[in-house]
Order: sequence, then C-alpha cells, then structure tokens
Amino acid sequence: MSLSPRSTVPFVARPRSRAAGTATARRTGYVADGIGGDTLADAAPALEPRIDVRSGPGVADETSGSEESTVLDWSVFGPLAPYVAGEGVTDVFVNGEAGLWVDAGSGAVREDAWHCDERTLRVLAVRLVALGGRHVDEASPCVDVRLAEGIRVHVVLPPISTGGTLISIRVPRRVRFSLDELAAVNMLGEFRGRLEAAIRDRANLLVTGAAGSGKTTLLSALLATAPAQERIVCVEDVAELQVTHPHVVALEARQANLEGAGAVGLDRLVREALRMRPDRLVVGECRGAEVRDLMAALNTGHDGGAGTLHANSMDDVPARLEALGALAGMDASAVARQAVSAFDLVVHLERVGSRRVVACCAELVVDAAGRLLAREAA
Repeated sequence: MSLSPRSTVPFVARPRSRAAGTATARRTGYVADGIGGDTLADAAPALEPRIDVRSGPGVADETSGSEESTVLDWSVFGPLAPYVAGEGVTDVFVNGEAGLWVDAGSGAVREDAWHCDERTLRVLAVRLVALGGRHVDEASPCVDVRLAEGIRVHVVLPPISTGGTLISIRVPRRVRFSLDELAAVNMLGEFRGRLEAAIRDRANLLVTGAAGSGKTTLLSALLATAPAQERIVCVEDVAELQVTHPHVVALEARQANLEGAGAVGLDRLVREALRMRPDRLVVGECRGAEVRDLMAALNTGHDGGAGTLHANSMDDVPARLEALGALAGMDASAVARQAVSAFDLVVHLERVGSRRVVACCAELVVDAAGRLLAREAA
C-alpha cells in the first residue's frame, strides 16, 4: 500500500541507475565501492558510531505538530544511506557481495547499480551494531539491534552466512494514517463499520497478518479513534505503534547487554503495564510467553485492549496462539479457553500486490473436541 512518502527524508529518493546512484550518494557524502570508488573506510571520519536526532526547520513534527522535527541522521548508514532514506522504503537487504534489495511497498527489488565489497560491508555491519550498543564478531555472528526512531538492524557474519555479510534493515513508517486515509486507499473495504464499532464498544481486538501486511498501521489508526480521556498503554518489542491520541504511554523491551544482563522482556512489561491503570492495554506484537499475560489481563476486566500476531491466514491464527501459549507452559485446551474469552474480534490483513487490505474478521470459538477455531464473524 503506497500512501505518501516519508515526510522526514533528508535525501533524494532511491537511485534507479548507476548514474543516479552515484549522484545521490555524492550528495549524501558516501559512494559505495564499485560506484564511485570510495569505501566506507575512506569515509570513516564522518561515520563515528553515533545516531544524531536533530531538529530541522521546515519539516512538520509528527509527534507534536510543531515546525521542527526529530530527524534521523541517515548518514550513519554510509553507502546504504540513499536507499534507507528513500521515499516509502520499509526494508533494505544486503546479501553480501551478491547485491542490494530494497522494498518500498511493492516487494523487494534488486538495485542493480549498487555494488560493495565484503570488507566495506563488514565494517558497516560492525559499526551499525555498535550504534545499537552491542558487538558482532565470529564469536557472536548473529546480532539484532534497534537504532533511533525504531529502525531495526539485523546482521549475520560469515561463516554462518555462506555468501558474505548479511544486513537487514527495517525502517518503520513515521507517517500516521487516519481511518479516513486508510479507507481512501481501500484498505478497510466493507469492514470499516465493524472496526469502528469494535473500538466504540471497547471490544478486545487481535490484529493478524503476515509481515508487512499493515497490522501496526491499522491498529494505530483504530486506537487513534478511542475517546480522548482514555489512557492507552502500549507494550512492544520495538516501538512501532504511532497513535495520534492525547494519552498514550509506550513501553519497549530491552535486550541484554554485553554481559548478558539487563534484559526486560515483553511478558514482564505486560505485567508492569497492568500497574499503570491502562484503559486500553495494547501489545504491539505477540511473539512468545507474553501472550499468556495479555490473555490473562483481557480476561480480568481489561476491555478495549488489543494485540497483533503474525499469521499467514485466518485459519492459521489458532495454531499460532497454541504455539505461543506452549512457550508459556499452556496446553492447547487452556489456550483455547483463554483466547475465546480474551479476544472479541480477530482482524486479518493481507497484501494484495502493493496494497494492504482487511481480508476478513472472525471470532474465536471452541469446537466439540475442545480445539480452538476461527469462525468468520457474521
């Protein structure tokens, strides 16, 4: 689904040819090896391990509505900067020296003009991981970190990666879309009325779909329609929900430090959130044992809550809940009883070409054998 470009992008859009790539890279101060001859090592003085969050005039602030904005210094991405900062880009994948792939909403597209040697890629990977406060080397060859503004970087080094250094960058959308805007691009279809009623009636929602299907975008827009006097507490592994509401509190999980200490998981944050008197408890993405705590909370008087869950289809939702419940020590029967009581409506999204759409709405039920099922809502 393509709605509008990222409003805070300080660079020109993605290069589509060798000449365009060189020009854009030179404007940002970085030229990947094989395009302009420079390497990341050559640009090292400008690539100190830092993320600058700075104010820039003339760009609307998406959180306060002021004329100054919190803008990420995209230059920390070195030769990837023109691509990570491109309009509408959500994912950037570096597959070693095999090439670069960029997803701007229509699926991953290979950037034929981009080339970078393995040495440069490794230096970049190490520096990006350092920005996230962690270390990557042969002893710890797979690392995931979060940078400023919710940008996630995942790195895999050889020999675990047989094709060279792998870098995966996820760039969250910073633009907040309203339900009207989502309806205008036919994301809601015939389900808008039902979704609005679910928020109005304080139904507990489970928003499901594959990666990149628009779960966070839809949930953010729905929560923005909640009454202004309600207190919304959001718990996420990586802060991605962008809710335009006067009373939103966000909690974000924390990974362990280099000594393996200091981790704060989603399950603990859900319990902490319950002590903050939320009117609506929201878990941005259920990935593990926290699903038990969310269902328990929604079963003990906390209505109007919500969560998101990865699932390829509506039929897969019960199995996903059972799998996550098993991580929390729950058997299938317990998950079924808890889920039916916890969630009033399941909203499933799908990607259709470049569009994200609400595919169906369903209710969770228990069949005669005691198994959890998703039945299309009447």
